[in-house]
Amino acid sequence: MESIALLTLEEYVELNMSGSTKECTFGNIITSIQYWIIHSITIPSLFIAGWLVVSTGLAYDVFGNPAQTSILQRADKEFH
Repeated sequence: MESIALLTLEEYVELNMSGSTKECTFGNIITSIQYWIIHSITIPSLFIAGWLVVSTGLAYDVFGNPAQTSILQRADKEFH
C-alpha cells in the first residue's frame, strides 16, 4: 500500500491558487512599484492622446464626421 503525502496549508494554497505557471497574485501585482510606474505613465498618456485627437479635429478627419459648425449650419437651414 502506498503512503499518501500530506500537504501543509501553505503548500496546498500555493499549488491551487498560483497555478502551475507560477503567476503572481492580484495583491502582489497591485502592490508592485513596477505596476504603478508603468500605469502612472500609460493611463495619463492615453487620456492626453485622446484629447489631442479630438481637440485637433483629427477624429473628424479619420472617421469622416463633419465638424460641429457644419452640423449647426445645416440644422439652421433645415429649421428655417
